[in-house]
Amino acid sequence: MTKDRKSEERGVSRRQLLKTGAGLIGAGLTMGERPAFGLEPPMSAPAGAESPNETMIGVKFEPRDVVRVGIIGVGGRGTEMLGNFLALEHVQVNAICDVVRDKAIHAQGLAEKAERKKPEIYTAGDHDFENLCKRDDLDFIYVATPWDWHAPMALASMNAGKHVGVEVPAVNTLEECWQLVDTSEKTRRHCMIMENCCYGEHELLVLNMIRAGLFGDLLHGEAAYLHDLREEIFGDKGEGLWRRAPHTTRNGNLYPTHGLGPVSNYMGINRGDRFDYMVSMSSPPKGFEAYRTSKIPKDSPKWKEKYICGDMNTSLIKTANGLTIMLQHDVSNPRPYSRINAISGVKGIFRDYPARIYFDGQPGDEAYTGIETYKEKYTHKLWKEEGETAKGRGHGGMDFIMFYRLVQCLRQGLEPDMDVYDAASWSSPAALSEKSVAQGSIPVKFPDFTRGKWKQRSGAAI
Repeated sequence: MTKDRKSEERGVSRRQLLKTGAGLIGAGLTMGERPAFGLEPPMSAPAGAESPNETMIGVKFEPRDVVRVGIIGVGGRGTEMLGNFLALEHVQVNAICDVVRDKAIHAQGLAEKAERKKPEIYTAGDHDFENLCKRDDLDFIYVATPWDWHAPMALASMNAGKHVGVEVPAVNTLEECWQLVDTSEKTRRHCMIMENCCYGEHELLVLNMIRAGLFGDLLHGEAAYLHDLREEIFGDKGEGLWRRAPHTTRNGNLYPTHGLGPVSNYMGINRGDRFDYMVSMSSPPKGFEAYRTSKIPKDSPKWKEKYICGDMNTSLIKTANGLTIMLQHDVSNPRPYSRINAISGVKGIFRDYPARIYFDGQPGDEAYTGIETYKEKYTHKLWKEEGETAKGRGHGGMDFIMFYRLVQCLRQGLEPDMDVYDAASWSSPAALSEKSVAQGSIPVKFPDFTRGKWKQRSGAAI
């Protein structure tokens, strides 16, 4: 892939992002002939169909009593997640990096206020994170930065011998997906996607019910990120400094993982099944223009931007075992928040927002009922153990549960719940949806990031 093509896929260069404030870390196969019915072969791993390295499937963390953490990016998201680390025992935050020095100093102060050791800060430019990664007193590095920085920071962490967790989406392009996979396998370091929605109370409750067989054989899932972000994205701080830029250069599902992660766990993706191919289409891009017209002064430089990403992107995914998933994305229009979070099988269906369930033969004819009656028996053990502590923390408690479980896995020497293959698979619909939309919604193939090893295990690790 040429340098120009890489830049095109990224949308804008890192330097361009820096010039517009997007670099503020604190803000948060060779293509062959097209086979039958339009399916294009996916980009292969740089090493080819077979990796020279062993798989990371089944690889456990090295057990340790204290988990030593470094954090790259302490804007809104990173600072909030720092609070979760500080709320956990047996965690020591040793280093913090942000290009905005005041944000790093503020995070440093939060650690001291929590009566923890004062972490060293790294604020000397946009590549000072590389010096943090070189420290010998870190076990795990957490990355909470703008999307275009995720890949270089994750790669630097693993190459320096550290396990790493990356905020969502893990990466933007198929090439970056393969870079994560190959580097994780080569360095024997885990690269996790920090998908908090996999740890929601409803998501884990339904996962337990699926395991218990209440839904029977699964058939179809629905996942989405439907969130009115217009005010935040058009703001002059935080994500407003960088998150509009992808909407001017890309057209597809830019943010697939919040809904897709939990549905992937329900279906055992990369654990007995995998994504096979997808088709995608986008509506016209109208929402941001309408918002700008009504809210943004005419002399604002934001009026120079041209938005090309369709407001509503709808994709259909087919799995190797024949299951189907509908995946949607819209952050450009007024709407109640929803991830849809639906799963159906031969015995019944669950849909969220609001949470409701229907099983074959239940009283009340063809009407949904609530899920409260299922909580006593099927609430996940993580919520039984830490639910009271989690409530009142980020996103209904799922953020705390995610970090609690992460530290548990690191301390006990367990396999991570979400590995590099999940990071690549769940993030890849962004690039694949762009390809499908650009070519008239043709089917496009998913790479098999596990190189066939998805057949050798079953069931989500959570």
